[in-house]
Amino acid sequence: MKIRLYNTLSWKKEVFKSRKLRKAEMYTCGLTVYNYAHIGNLRTYIFEDVLRRVLEFNHYKVHQVMNITDVGHLVSDADTGEDKLEKAAKEKNKNAWELARFYTKEFKSDLDKLNIEKPQSMPKATKFVSQMVDLVKKLEEKGYTYKTSDGIYFDTSRFKRYGEMAKLDIKGLKEGIRVEKNKEKKNPTDFALWKFSKKGERQMEWDSPWGNGFPGWHIECSAMSMRYFGPTFDIHCGGIDHIPVHHTNEIAQSEAATGKKYVNYWLHGEFLLIDKKKMAKSKGNFYRLKDLEDKGFTPLDFRFFILTSHYRTKLSFAFDKLEKAKKELVGIRKKIATLKSESIKEEDKREVLMALNDDLDTSRAISLLQKKNNKNLWLMFDKVLGLGLSRESELSNEEQQLLKDREVARKNKNFKKSDEIRDQLKKLGIEVEDTKDGQNWVKTI
Repeated sequence: MKIRLYNTLSWKKEVFKSRKLRKAEMYTCGLTVYNYAHIGNLRTYIFEDVLRRVLEFNHYKVHQVMNITDVGHLVSDADTGEDKLEKAAKEKNKNAWELARFYTKEFKSDLDKLNIEKPQSMPKATKFVSQMVDLVKKLEEKGYTYKTSDGIYFDTSRFKRYGEMAKLDIKGLKEGIRVEKNKEKKNPTDFALWKFSKKGERQMEWDSPWGNGFPGWHIECSAMSMRYFGPTFDIHCGGIDHIPVHHTNEIAQSEAATGKKYVNYWLHGEFLLIDKKKMAKSKGNFYRLKDLEDKGFTPLDFRFFILTSHYRTKLSFAFDKLEKAKKELVGIRKKIATLKSESIKEEDKREVLMALNDDLDTSRAISLLQKKNNKNLWLMFDKVLGLGLSRESELSNEEQQLLKDREVARKNKNFKKSDEIRDQLKKLGIEVEDTKDGQNWVKTI
């Protein structure tokens, strides 16, 4: 069955065709590790995880690379201001390298909690500086760069297709709208490949042919993706905010350096909104996954909430909406617990798979599964949804013993003890219901 994906490059759905038979190369922009990931960031990583799972369900062997940006991402897209990581280190009076390691660990923990499959490769930008220098040298040799007092810049006027994916109006673009003023830049869209710094000015700095400094944010992803996949690969993902600047610049520098098409399919996830505004650390209007957990929600409650909306539509976050999603997920788990195992009808499988293969329509797939009432069908497609539904049959020894003790207490009409054990199980995330055939249980976390 064909997979159709919305390609930002063409602004339409296209049938996915990998470069290599049944092998898919996938690069996903990872976190800039100067702070915790917020749930808006995590929405993007959930959509990318579903994409990978859909490919795998369709028998593709996927190599996913997710970078860790631990240097070079400045507070402004115009390559001005401080490095986000260096700035955070100063504010917290911490070592920048240690701070990056801490937030990287926290980020990976969030991914694990959300049942996001671990990428095969998670390169740190600081480990690939030599490759970035080599790529800048190649662009310099081809005449795409120029030097200013603060760095080496890419001349976007030399790349004739600049801004095509983002549909940028280059002539009508004014500095201060998409970019901030820099009098030394030849064009308002030009961007830094290498930034200069004085020795000892920063905690993270390297020598280069142009002087002491650090790499620009955009050159990092080009260098790391090429290191794993070569000049051209299948899929590149990120948030919708990456389209006009970061991914536009990646295309320009990569194709200018190699003379080849950089990426065949670009996929971008929409924003998670709060109070009708984009969630952002700079605005302070964001929640972490831990904030949700502190209010009694599980990471998989949040994952389910995200999957009930298409990844290309804006989604407003509110705790009452998350509560509704939580109740729906508990209902699904209870339903699966009561359903008997039965064979899967080929037409039912095909219908759900068609929804998922149609640009990752998880919302429609969930709606279809709700109507089918087939336990095995739910468990089959949980390989894509990643909601941990198969855990219904997994109990720890402690949980199994509690259920047995409660059953004995009920038979002995010791209802006080039976109720006490029920409360214990509830704290462990197991809801118990008494029926004429005995007790029925369901895991809610």
